[in-house]
Amino acid sequence: MTSTSAKKIASELASESTKFGDIKKRGKEIKKDHELAMELWATGTYHARLLATLILDKSLLTQPAIDALVAGMLDHDETERNMLADWLLANQLTKSKKTIALLASWEKNASHVLRRLFWYHQARLRWTGQASPANTGELLKKLERDMASAHPEVQWAMNFCAGWIGVHDPKFRTRCIKLGEKVGLYKDDSVAKNCTPSFLPDFIRIEAGKRKP
Repeated sequence: MTSTSAKKIASELASESTKFGDIKKRGKEIKKDHELAMELWATGTYHARLLATLILDKSLLTQPAIDALVAGMLDHDETERNMLADWLLANQLTKSKKTIALLASWEKNASHVLRRLFWYHQARLRWTGQASPANTGELLKKLERDMASAHPEVQWAMNFCAGWIGVHDPKFRTRCIKLGEKVGLYKDDSVAKNCTPSFLPDFIRIEAGKRKP
């Protein structure tokens, strides 16, 4: 059952003029309220669900609870679904050892949403400036073996991970570039001015160049 409070908040956020900053501000005001978060999620509306990802209690995010959230994400189109998943990752799943351990177990999960989060998290470990984890060589072997045939949304995250491996690990850079050339993902995509292409050889060249002393 959805409370009057949750319905009111969802209605306020439903405007097309609502910005991500507005949602984050509301989240800071509420802080943690798992019951309200679940009521907001139950509204099924995009902005209310984004707010929910900010105020969930991470200690209550068991695998069954996450599976239920992911089932709801499938009601959204790809853009909204990926944003909901990424906000859940950044604001909850990376905040405790328990949920980080769950993330690490999703490489072969039946849900493509969770498989995508596994690879996106591996990429995030690298581009957030942390020291590259010790599993880089193992991951690259899996990328070389599986990326070409992966689900498109998972494939994007795998490509993103390969890109950051190539940027931050010079000893693997040539292999990552060759992987991009072989698979050819995003090779012919048009790219907006000042945006980095997703095609691995270009992505690695540009991002690695930014980091030269």
